[in-house]
Amino acid sequence: MANTVSSIKRMRVTERRTEVNRMRRSRLRTQVRAMRRLLDAKDAKAAEALTPSTFSMIDRSAKWGIIKKNTAARYKSRLTLRLRKLTAA
Repeated sequence: MANTVSSIKRMRVTERRTEVNRMRRSRLRTQVRAMRRLLDAKDAKAAEALTPSTFSMIDRSAKWGIIKKNTAARYKSRLTLRLRKLTAA
């Protein structure tokens, strides 16, 4: 258990930040999941419409430190590849 005033405050701050990060990670996963479902359903038009907002969410999550930069790049790369395959077919 925290003893000093500053360590007690750090615990409170950490709890608040943890909650914010949990919410942001949940939003990111929901957004990516929606994009993947559209790609699985072969709905190219809707997937293209959702791409900018999904990539924006991925980039913001990387900026906030929710995910790492390389993870963000990998997500975007794989989603783009699947979208291109779908639109080419």
